[in-house]
Amino acid sequence: MAGLIKQSTSNTSTYAGLGPLLMLPSWLVVGFFLVLPVSMMLVYSFLTKEFRGGVIWEFSLAAYDQFFFDRGLFGDAPPVIEWTYITIFWRSIWQAALATVFCLLIGFPTAWFIATRTGPNKSIWLFLITIPYWVNLLIRTISMKFLIRDTGPLNEFLMWTGMISDPIHMINTNFAVQLGLFYSYLPFMVLPIYASVERYNFTFSEAAADLYASRWVTLTKVILPFVKPGIIAGCILVFVPSLGAFLAPDLLGGAKNFMIGSLIEEQFKGNAGNWPFGAAVSMILLSMVLVVLTYYARQQSKVEAR
Repeated sequence: MAGLIKQSTSNTSTYAGLGPLLMLPSWLVVGFFLVLPVSMMLVYSFLTKEFRGGVIWEFSLAAYDQFFFDRGLFGDAPPVIEWTYITIFWRSIWQAALATVFCLLIGFPTAWFIATRTGPNKSIWLFLITIPYWVNLLIRTISMKFLIRDTGPLNEFLMWTGMISDPIHMINTNFAVQLGLFYSYLPFMVLPIYASVERYNFTFSEAAADLYASRWVTLTKVILPFVKPGIIAGCILVFVPSLGAFLAPDLLGGAKNFMIGSLIEEQFKGNAGNWPFGAAVSMILLSMVLVVLTYYARQQSKVEAR
């Protein structure tokens, strides 16, 4: 034991003062692939649109003004609130929130079931959860579109069983978008909750049962407080990418179900795009995400302080 302690102390002293140097590769990666692109997007959001696409290096707040206000066709009318983009943001928020709720309702019992398996069964179930990620998200979303179209396998099966007489129209609806988001991000909810449940000491549930606590009381007063960090992490991992998703809205929702990600994508496509406006919308979305993450970080700090 003394030898191990001595060796650990020796290793610590060997790398003393080298922390910044050892972190340098990580800082370079984060700086080049995260900080630099976000900084460029921030700068672009304050530039002027070039008629044929791209930007003119002249400072302007027109992109943010376009998002919040409508000044008419020629830009000389009195400003009124631009509800079009606000509606798109609101649609994106409630679609992402709804996907998070559905993923939680399905993901929690799924994670609990997997975590309570024994032997190789647990590994098999985890393996099955990760299988969808072997296939590109674009291919999976197109497959979902094929599955739920009017002449797709789902409608044909329902008509074959006699449950319906006419196909149910699901493509280009909010339901299709919600289904795509749920299918895409469900594993993001399952895995963090599974990690929390796996660390749970089941003797607490046994103690609650010995004290005549009902299953509901045991769930809400004993289990949920312990696995709460995993639930919060899963909700963030589902809500944030759902908020900026564009494949599911584009392929399954159509033009009437535009979301933020689709709006941003449209601004950078072709020569008719508006790069400053797309950058401005991206920064507004990023600000919303930072608010959510900051709130989560503060709540976690309060819990740890207690």
